[in-house]
This record gives sequence, structure tokens and C-alpha cells, in this order.
Amino acid sequence: MFESLQNKLKVVFEKLATRGRLTEQDVDAALREVRLALLEADVNYKVVKDLVGRVKERAVGVEVMKSLTPAQQVVKIVHEELLKTLGEPSRLNLSGPAPHVVMLVGLQGSGKTTTAAKLALNLRKGNKRALLVAADTYRPAAITQIEVLGKQIDIPVFSEGTQVPPPEITSHALRRAREGAYDVMIIDTAGRLQISEALMGELERIKALVKPQEILLVADAMTGQEAVNVAQGFHERVGLTGLILTKVDGDARGGAAISMREVTGVPIKFLGVGEKSDALEPFHPDRLASRILGMGDMLTLIERAGETMDRSDAERMGRKLVKGEFNLEDFLKQLQEIKKMGPLTQILEMIPGMGRLTQEMAPETTDKQLCTIEAIISSMTREERRNPRVLNGSRKRRVARGSGTTVQDINDLLDQFRQMQRMMKQLGSGGRGMRGLMDMLR
Repeated sequence: MFESLQNKLKVVFEKLATRGRLTEQDVDAALREVRLALLEADVNYKVVKDLVGRVKERAVGVEVMKSLTPAQQVVKIVHEELLKTLGEPSRLNLSGPAPHVVMLVGLQGSGKTTTAAKLALNLRKGNKRALLVAADTYRPAAITQIEVLGKQIDIPVFSEGTQVPPPEITSHALRRAREGAYDVMIIDTAGRLQISEALMGELERIKALVKPQEILLVADAMTGQEAVNVAQGFHERVGLTGLILTKVDGDARGGAAISMREVTGVPIKFLGVGEKSDALEPFHPDRLASRILGMGDMLTLIERAGETMDRSDAERMGRKLVKGEFNLEDFLKQLQEIKKMGPLTQILEMIPGMGRLTQEMAPETTDKQLCTIEAIISSMTREERRNPRVLNGSRKRRVARGSGTTVQDINDLLDQFRQMQRMMKQLGSGGRGMRGLMDMLR
């Protein structure tokens, strides 16, 4: 998400970088491009107008003219105003006596049921016991879906089938949550293909019965401009307290994330970043703004690494790397850890300066390459992984047959691995070794 917007803004700022001093005409021309980029990214027109107006007011005159690097100053201003539009970071309201009731609402197909399971798992990481409630009695297999998801992540599900009205189900579930001393009760409500009076009336009755602390709209990030109308419709009828954007890892243009927060005044609380049960991240406006402007998101990358990688293993690997003792067996372990963090292109986008590289890499191609490397190394014996020098012609042919690759693929991998070993050894040696590495990279 945001790739198209990110690319267009990058071009705008690169043009500004060629100016020694910025005139009002320079700023006007740049902001016209920014306005067009935001509109093409499906950002609401009123939001674009307000955001660009605030940027122009700050960019023209004293703030920019005094700057030694005016182009960087404009980027800074856009970043700060984008932050204002995205709002302050917000977390779930879990104050007061338990059980805390969280009601998920949204259109059919937005991902409410999957998000309910992800949210329950996220809460468990914070030592909160959650009870899932199957209150979607209209969509075929909705109850089965949430029961299957609950079983997969070991979270209990309260269900009374399809014959009991949803308001009664939620009322009974609240009694069960109190009896079971659950911390949080998450209600998966029904959705429709469009906002309807029947849907809103049912949600209002559920709200009156269980008095939820949180009413979260689960919105598909790929909905575009329509997402704003959906958010406004739900907010007017049931009073939203937060937003969860799903399918953020897809090819959505990203305008919904910027628009819904500004138009409704309701904070974004979580982002769905994949299909797995743990693919739900707290929303950090500063990190998202940085990613939109191509600045990367190292904090999220570090957090993901901390969740998937063992610290002692990472330190041991680091020592082996700088000593030049890193072998293919170690390399395989690191590949497997990286795969747990998500698609490779998604990881690279979080590293400052790597955005352009990801544009040249098809996601399916890069992940396929990782699988190929993993297959090659897995087809080797332990001796071959620890000491690749023993790989002669016949051994390489055997590995190629076992991994479904060619001898040339194996030779390419070994060449790249040896280059990496040399570079890491030079990094560890410092001094002349570091200068030598910089010469190699020029």
C-alpha cells in the first residue's frame, strides 16, 4: 500500500532538491503535484484541500526561505501536516471493570471475522483473556469460520447458532464472560454489502444491551473513496470509537487511511498487514507518515524482529558473522527467521532508502528466490552446509536433483555466499578492512 503515492511524492521532492532557494512559484508547482498525487491515491478531496492548504501556509515565506536545504524543509512540513491528518496514536479503552466489550462493525467482506480472531490473539499477548462472540447469524458459514479460527489460536468462542437474534446472543455472551472472568469480549457482528436500516437497527440494539467500551469499524483499505462514506454512515448511527484498516499489505492506493481519520475524527487503532492470525499491528501515525514519504519504518521492523527472533541466537550469529565463521547452516536458520517476519518486499520497504529497490522486485519473485535458496541448502548434508568447499561436481548434481534446481543455481548461491562472508569479515576487522569494503561497493 502507498507505493504509487510514495513514488509520486518522491518525484516532487526530487524536483525541489534542484532548487537553491524556493520561490512561491516553486512551492505552488510542487504542491499542485502533491495535490494530484493525493487525489490519485483516493484521498478525500476536502482532506487534500485542507492538508495542502496548511502545507502552503507554512512552506511559503520565512520557514522555507531561512532554511539551508529548502527542499528538505518542505518534506519536513508535509510530514508534520500528514501526521496531524493521521491523528494521535490510540489504543483500546480497557479501563473500568471487566469484561470490556469490543464490538466490530463493517460491511460484508471487510474482514471482521478474521480481525476478531487477530484482535483476540493480540490481546492475549498483553495477558488479556478474550472471549469471541459469533453474532453474525446471516452470512453462510460465518459461525463456523469464527469457531475454526478460535480453535486454531486456542481462544474460546460463544455461539448460539443462527436461530437466536444477535442482540440476545450478545446479552447471553456478556453473562458468560462475567461468569468466566474474561477480560475482553469481542463481538463479530453481521455486515451487509451496503449500509442498510436493518443492519443499523440491529447494531443499535446490541449497543444498548451490552454497552461496549469500543465500537470499531473494520474497513477494507482497498475500498477507496467509498470508505469515507461507509465510516461516516456507521459513525452517525452507532458512534464509532476507532477504526481498523484491513488488507493494508495489498495494492490499495492508501487514501482510505488518510481520509477516514480526518473526516470522522475517529482514531485508527490497528492495521491488518496479512492473512496470518498475528498479522495485526497497532497503528503508529508517525511510522505510516514516514513510509508514505519513503523514509522507511525501522521501528516496526525492529519490533517484528524482536517478536520472531531469539536474542541470544541473533547475538551468536552476529559474532560468527564478524569472525567470518558464518556457514550455510547458519544462513538457512536466518532465512527461516526472516520468512516469519513477512514478505521480503514488505520488510525492505521498512528500511530507509530501499523503497526504490522493491519497485524493481516482484513480490512473488523475491519470495520464490528465498524458497529456492532454502531448498538448495536443505538438500545438502550437514557436512556440506558447514563446509561448502567439499561440494564437488557430483555432490552439486545430487543437490540440484534434490532441490529441483540446476548446478548453475548452486554455483551462483555459493559465489554470493562467499562474497557475503568476505564482506562481513572485513566489516569485523575495521580500519583497512572497512575501507576495502567501501572500495568494493563503489
